[in-house]
Amino acid sequence: MNNNKRAELLSPAGDMESLISALDYGADAVYLAGKNFGMRAGAKNFTADELVTAVQIAHERGAKVYITCNTVPLNGELDTFPEFISAAQKAGIDAVIAADIGIIAMIKEYAPGLEIHASTQTGVVNYRTAVELYKMGVKRVVLAREVSLENIKVIRKNIPDDMEIEVFVHGAMCVSFSGRCLISEYLTGRDANHGECAQPCRWGYYLMEETRPGEFFQVFEDKGGSYILNSRDMCMIEHLDDLLDAGVYSFKIEGRAKSAYYTALTTNAYRTALDSVLKGEQPPQWVIEEVNKISHRPYCTGFFYGHPNEGSGSQNPNEITNGGQYFSSSSYIREYDFVATVDNCENGMMYLTTRNYFTLSDELEILAPEREPIKFTPEKMFDENGEEIDTARHAMRKISIPTDIVVPAHSFLRKKIDKQ
Repeated sequence: MNNNKRAELLSPAGDMESLISALDYGADAVYLAGKNFGMRAGAKNFTADELVTAVQIAHERGAKVYITCNTVPLNGELDTFPEFISAAQKAGIDAVIAADIGIIAMIKEYAPGLEIHASTQTGVVNYRTAVELYKMGVKRVVLAREVSLENIKVIRKNIPDDMEIEVFVHGAMCVSFSGRCLISEYLTGRDANHGECAQPCRWGYYLMEETRPGEFFQVFEDKGGSYILNSRDMCMIEHLDDLLDAGVYSFKIEGRAKSAYYTALTTNAYRTALDSVLKGEQPPQWVIEEVNKISHRPYCTGFFYGHPNEGSGSQNPNEITNGGQYFSSSSYIREYDFVATVDNCENGMMYLTTRNYFTLSDELEILAPEREPIKFTPEKMFDENGEEIDTARHAMRKISIPTDIVVPAHSFLRKKIDKQ
């Protein structure tokens, strides 16, 4: 765990398994949601009882827990909020991430002991807005993703010393300003501002001329079609020093709707990178390579270095560019599969729960906390009955592998995907 007060690594927790992964792999804090008022309706999220357990686990590990109440609620939802936020305060939550001014006022009224963070959905891009939020009781601003490094410096210079700045450093980006999007609701009836986005920005589109109903014409950018609203994913793993110098305190990883493996990998990489920067060193090369081992869209550096169109428009999916839009497809780059979790290691045996298909001939790696991934070539595998096997075929089966390698429980096993 990072004890340096200059920075915080903040990881997503869409469920209890992801929360454990975030803590195991070095998060200083996690952000999660209850069953209402959070912007990721597709995540499992936490019941009231689970929230109590999550806070206890995190606090025992020295980590903080922030709850998201960052939807834009309608009148009919407000009556349930006082009970919801009072229960969150009773559970021991450290802070609330909120976007709506009315919700911020209700937090102060019904849960006055809770610290308030202004969500990226608030759209803070200047210091005057941050100062006014501070007057309302906001301790931290999660800046809009559209803010550049130069403007972060200006904001930092002009806000109170005890007000913190948080930014997203990794994960999916939205084509709309700070996620305030109406496309999904218009096309599908699923309200993005209530956490139900259908992601129509990732779709390929056709054109229909009004006098030719039923005739669809493809909009071509190249032979792959045109994904005119599709954005790259953000990756700032190589630029944390610039963010730190600009005055950023909290470094946030996007992904509450993603897997525990995603949380573990990104947290492990950014933990190592941030610790290196805090010591005045560059992140090791394996950390830079690590973020390419999770399913992702092509990476970019978002708006931090100016408007994305001012940077490289490279279509190379493995190049991190300043160009944010990506036209080739909406599919993910995937070079590795997560295949098993480690239950424990003892007496020369590694005990696993399988998640995906793999064989003894696959190139394997073990992802364990606070260390470089371990290349791993098992010679034998045994099923739960002790019978020797050469293939793990089914998810959630118990198998064992003889090995001298010892890693903690909740480590992950992955395989390199054969592209042939």
